Amino acid sequence: MTIASSDVNAYSEDNLIAGSSPIVTDSGNLITGQNLARGSVVGRILASDKLTECDLAALDGSEVAVGILVHPIDATAADKVCQIYTGGTFNSDEMTWHASFDTEGKKNAAFDGSAITLR
Repeated sequence: MTIASSDVNAYSEDNLIAGSSPIVTDSGNLITGQNLARGSVVGRILASDKLTECDLAALDGSEVAVGILVHPIDATAADKVCQIYTGGTFNSDEMTWHASFDTEGKKNAAFDGSAITLR
């Protein structure tokens, strides 16, 4: 029985964090079939409470952005525990967006009403 697992990620500096406002994180489960980069925008599937790439065309709850991946996560073979940013100021150009976020307006509105702001 596995009690805990961890992934080791090498740190490489980027410009994802774009301000001095407090950073807030939370954890979740990334659903099987996803291999996402650090900075990917994720939504939550309401029926399973699992995270997946946020897609504006989805109809399962994941069309609402709930966070930004802290680390790259490969969940192609199985669900993986991950950390997401749920608050702070972030550089939109450094984030990974689903193709449905095809305008700046859609990106700017993604986190309306949340503790995430974009620059």
